Amino acid sequence: MAGVPEPDIHSKQYSPELSPTPRRSASTEVEAVRDLVVEDVETGFCGAVIWVEKTPGGPTVTLEDRFGKHRVFPLGPGFWIDGRPVTLVAPKASQGAVKPRRTASGSIAVPSARARVARAGRVYVEGRHDAELVEKVWGDDLRVEGVVVEYLEGVDDLAAIVADFRPGPDARLGVLVDHLVPGTKEARIVEEARRSPFAEHLLVVGHPYVDVWQAVKPSALGIAAWPEVPRGRPWKEGVCEALGWPVNTPAAWKRILRSVRDYRDLEPVLLGRVEELIDFVTGV
Repeated sequence: MAGVPEPDIHSKQYSPELSPTPRRSASTEVEAVRDLVVEDVETGFCGAVIWVEKTPGGPTVTLEDRFGKHRVFPLGPGFWIDGRPVTLVAPKASQGAVKPRRTASGSIAVPSARARVARAGRVYVEGRHDAELVEKVWGDDLRVEGVVVEYLEGVDDLAAIVADFRPGPDARLGVLVDHLVPGTKEARIVEEARRSPFAEHLLVVGHPYVDVWQAVKPSALGIAAWPEVPRGRPWKEGVCEALGWPVNTPAAWKRILRSVRDYRDLEPVLLGRVEELIDFVTGV
């Protein structure tokens, strides 16, 4: 229209009524109950709630995707359900809070986890009793990590065993030795093995006990202490006699093994050595 100036599109001010800014939907609080499927906004990871746990850094939620992969996230805002923003909160106790199950070793159990294909690396222990004790307490962890434990029936030929195994970067070897204290035959055997050309990929550790039986806390068996056995007397037989048990080593060991419920029934020195070996073989 004549006499009416054209609008200056570069200086035009748009009012909120003419060009509204899209509003972000308010986040809704949702209890993180088991099997609830959510998506993490930041990473796009989508999975079902497996458990909620209190940690020193604050509560966390663990999700499992359709491939069985687990991811841990801080409990709180930052999730979507069907495209809607939600804030995850801990379930009410009355509705059954999601709590992690722990393995006998004290680790958090991985629900429905399949055993991993065995690694080339190995953990060697001296005897059958050592292997059975490790299996009872760390068995779940070992299967998830793909670590195989084998027993040697003694370590007198440890240097030759290491040379035959030929540990390397992809096949580490960890060895647990009984009665590894300075000045003993076991200490000399271990020192020889540690001089192996494969020593970089070998870890030999031990505990101070005459036998792995002693790594079980006396309280687990309802006794005050492991008895002293005179030198020259077979230790296991001496223990049976002192405790008033039939002198039957296999039966005595079954009794001892049954008394072990989880890691709390073992001496800390053994716990530390076994955990160290598992970490070494898995490259942690």
